[in-house]
Amino acid sequence: MTAIRSLVSPRLDVKSLPQAISESIVRVVESDPPMIYVIPDRLVEVCRSLKETVGLEFDYLIDVTSADYLDQLEVVYHLHSVPRGHALTLKVELDREEASVPSVTGIWRGADFQEREVYDLMGITFTGHPNLKRILLYDEFVGHPLRKDFALPKEDISSQIG
Repeated sequence: MTAIRSLVSPRLDVKSLPQAISESIVRVVESDPPMIYVIPDRLVEVCRSLKETVGLEFDYLIDVTSADYLDQLEVVYHLHSVPRGHALTLKVELDREEASVPSVTGIWRGADFQEREVYDLMGITFTGHPNLKRILLYDEFVGHPLRKDFALPKEDISSQIG
């Protein structure tokens, strides 16, 4: 039984988060790992606290991704604490028309290419990003193909494919 317990990651108690973080939480979803939604303007402050607070120490940004729910967009951050062994999913809800959130590249350098990918494919702007430009598509590409409202070109491009 001890061997099995040692393989299970300790569960983060969201209720015990510092006040600077808890004041920025819009809602909590009890899941494994726990999920918190935060106010977009407070994202950097929350992420910095999650990384630097002793006992939390979310030193590893697993990934940055996004979701399109037609009425809104979400940016999703999967975080892990290597020294503590716990995980957290952090989400930010955004208006489709003004999809912008602060960059977390100043906290986790690994966010650089991931934020650029989300920008390229979903059109979400990361303010303060040091080099926010397309990373997968060519510069002249129009639109953001992972958005649900993205319309495919009407022209037949099969003749252009070698």
